[in-house]
Amino acid sequence: MASINKRGPYQWQVKIRRRGWPKQVKTFETYEDAARWARKIETEMDDGIFVSRKEAENTTLDEALDRYLREKTPHKKGAAQETNRINLFKRSNLASRFLSTIRSTDIAKYRDRRLAEGKSPYTVNNELILLSNLFNVAHKEWGMESLDNPIAKVSRPKMPKGRDRRLLPGEEELLLASLGLTLKPLFQIALETAMRQGELLSLEWRDVNLTRRVAYLPETKNSEPRNVPLSSKAVNVLSKLPRRIDGKVFGVTGAHVSKTFRETCEKLKIEDLRWHDLRHEACSRLFEKGLNPMEVASISGHKTLQMLKRYTHLKAEDLARKLG
Repeated sequence: MASINKRGPYQWQVKIRRRGWPKQVKTFETYEDAARWARKIETEMDDGIFVSRKEAENTTLDEALDRYLREKTPHKKGAAQETNRINLFKRSNLASRFLSTIRSTDIAKYRDRRLAEGKSPYTVNNELILLSNLFNVAHKEWGMESLDNPIAKVSRPKMPKGRDRRLLPGEEELLLASLGLTLKPLFQIALETAMRQGELLSLEWRDVNLTRRVAYLPETKNSEPRNVPLSSKAVNVLSKLPRRIDGKVFGVTGAHVSKTFRETCEKLKIEDLRWHDLRHEACSRLFEKGLNPMEVASISGHKTLQMLKRYTHLKAEDLARKLG
């Protein structure tokens, strides 16, 4: 049987000792709440479905985030980005809450507040994915079997339609004339290979074979290495690049590339063009050369044809000419 003892003017402590089950202790502000909780726990024990809530009730989100940062984040490719998201949650008003007290309504309010602050649906969705993963790990690996995942009950922000920006007539020539010696070859190789920015910047000379016309990518976004064929134009551009002491093909950072490309577009009055749009352009050009979807996927590294479709936007006038 449960024992309920008054421990102060507004405190009632419940103790439940049942053979075969761990001792349960919890304090409430009213006797009614204490008795209600005791009946619930004893019923679950009688039915054999009781799961201890102690860990979830005594672990704050801040503490769980610290543990997740120690145990899970270091093993991920996007560790830096995830660390930033974790620090963001640690500064939120949810950080001091115990995991067991966080409800779907709290998550919905967080989602709406972030969107109201002007954050993109992609940003907010990535934050919710992190929090959902944390709750799942706590449930499966940290002994919090009673913990529900409140994020699973919340609708995610509606994703905007995929971008279909392609280079307009004359834009490629303007950019080639303005990007300078550092970014010009990077721009050209991006258009010839459909590589992601991170893949280009991590490319090393030891993985480039100009004779075989192949660049090997040991690390990619989807964790699958791949060989990227090099066009004759790509080989010509690469063969003219000086060799760096650190072995990198391109000695620039992603932040520098994005900033310089954005500033160059602004200077040239080229609107709504981002570096990642070059991947759209490159994939579309591969299709326009007559390659089939599987061939393009093997070059670009897309795991599914549905994902490839998002990056491929063929010009209607070119398709019309093919129709005759």
